[in-house]
Amino acid sequence: MKNKSLVSISDFTKEEILRIVELAAEFEANPNQKLLDGKVVSSLFFEPSTRTRLSFETAINRLGGGIIGFTDSSSSSTSKGESLNDTIKMVSNYSDLIVMRHPLEGSARYASEVSDVPVINAGDGANQHPTQTLLDLYSIYKTQGTLENLNIFLVGDLKYGRTVHSLLMAMSQFNPTFNFISPDSLKMPDEYKLFLDKQGIKYYEHLEFTDIIEESDILYMTRVQRERFSDPIEYEKVKNVYVLRNSMLDNTKDNLRILHPLPRVNEIHTDVDANPKAYYFEQAENGVYARMAIMASILGLK
Repeated sequence: MKNKSLVSISDFTKEEILRIVELAAEFEANPNQKLLDGKVVSSLFFEPSTRTRLSFETAINRLGGGIIGFTDSSSSSTSKGESLNDTIKMVSNYSDLIVMRHPLEGSARYASEVSDVPVINAGDGANQHPTQTLLDLYSIYKTQGTLENLNIFLVGDLKYGRTVHSLLMAMSQFNPTFNFISPDSLKMPDEYKLFLDKQGIKYYEHLEFTDIIEESDILYMTRVQRERFSDPIEYEKVKNVYVLRNSMLDNTKDNLRILHPLPRVNEIHTDVDANPKAYYFEQAENGVYARMAIMASILGLK
């Protein structure tokens, strides 16, 4: 994995994914290691982020690295018209690794092709979010004891939700059964269903959020993303279509864990938070250890 960019989760083999999960557990047990001492990581966030940016910064600090970059494209030279090519070329002169979030699909792949140092995709539009996927996989492994043969329900925005696209591709290597719950306007795109068909992975599509979740091992909730809608009326139609409430969990499996990439809006009621099956805040914490593992692996430090 040394000096290998992480643009799509498909850039990592099954063995490399399992290695990241193993390393994340090591970093959780011993988080303060100065492996990045003398290294500089550029953190380029062209669109807003809280958890992803802060967990990367925490991971870099715990590993003893330096951080440069920006949290808003308006504070960078892109506001003056500088191209992404020139920004990446310039920043790669200053750093050993680039972490980038950008609103345009394909931007991370382009950045990796022009950069002189490895690039980690921290989200490119509605396309991919591979580091979120790796922390999700670590969370699933921690709570289930395995990644194999699980029944995974994906709920909400399956059209624009980059986290579910990456998770689907990664979990396809572990023989899951998927259940997709979404309104027609936010269904899983055909390209991902064709991908599953080619892999021989079973999946089922549902419009209703009912007691079918009682068969779930992992219930992965997502918010309907206002920023992906050009028509506010269409957003209003679907924004509260699925809301998980504590009473809905009464007959679910003991091993069920509820995940959410956060931030949530209304799709998980706060009465779920005290339920031991709620795991989304622990999931967010796992992001620090997973991202420590990713950076250490890419830079050949572990």
